[in-house]
Amino acid sequence: MKLPVTMQILERGWLSSNNVLFDGHAGTALVDSGYVTHAPQTIALVAHYLQERPLDRLINTHLHSDHCGGNAALQRAWACRTLIPAAEAEKVRAWDEDALSYHATGQECPRFGFDGTIAPGDLIELGGMDWQVLGAPGHDPHSVMLYCPQERILISADALWENGFGVIFPELAGEPGFAETRATLELIETLDVRLVIPGHGAPFTEVRAALDKAFSRIDYLAADPLRNAQNGMKVLLKFLLLERQRIALADVPDLLAGIPLIAIVNQRYLHLTEEQLAQWTIDRLVRAGAAGIQGGALVNRD
Repeated sequence: MKLPVTMQILERGWLSSNNVLFDGHAGTALVDSGYVTHAPQTIALVAHYLQERPLDRLINTHLHSDHCGGNAALQRAWACRTLIPAAEAEKVRAWDEDALSYHATGQECPRFGFDGTIAPGDLIELGGMDWQVLGAPGHDPHSVMLYCPQERILISADALWENGFGVIFPELAGEPGFAETRATLELIETLDVRLVIPGHGAPFTEVRAALDKAFSRIDYLAADPLRNAQNGMKVLLKFLLLERQRIALADVPDLLAGIPLIAIVNQRYLHLTEEQLAQWTIDRLVRAGAAGIQGGALVNRD
């Protein structure tokens, strides 16, 4: 994997998105900032690579909490100029946690501000290279990707991973997302990409293989929306488990009941009691090897 000398990938665990750090003649920049509980680590990593230089710009591909939860801390540390997707500007200005999904998913994100926006069709300079801003609806309706034709590198966020893509959250709330996900994959298919830097997981060069898996997965999910709903339920509990590492089994029903999006999914698809819903979600995480049961608690397994 060959990277330009002005780029550095900070690969993170699944609780936090990967960070992409740039240092060029136009200054330093970071793409995505991870989750709030990892913010001190994010600052330490960025400071290590920048040494004595400040962080000049922060760019978010989308505003899910695992991609922008470190924004506030980075802004306090460096007063960096922050750019967010244009469609999210009014929500951030008003700090509408319902519209921004933080309340719905039961996740934290400290309030942050922004200095400018990016939108599909824009061109931005990062690390001495021109990057095209591409729309990537599906996982999030306002997500963007960054593509550098010169280096044939795609920062795909959660639109394409080596083994799939992020949960299609709009569909969980009754909004369209399957067709948008497919259209985003078809857009990626038209690009000349040698290296994908995903929002989670290791960078990869087998782009055709990843696209084939992603197309197969969107076909599978779209054929029965219940499948996406079930996956979303598991992911939401897994995220909480990643954050806490250990949750008492007795606490899981109330914990899930306090997450509005889970209540919506249950009402639309599963129709389970709180206790049944908790047991259903626990069983599937354990069966997938993503969690275990130990001493009356649900424990994280990577």
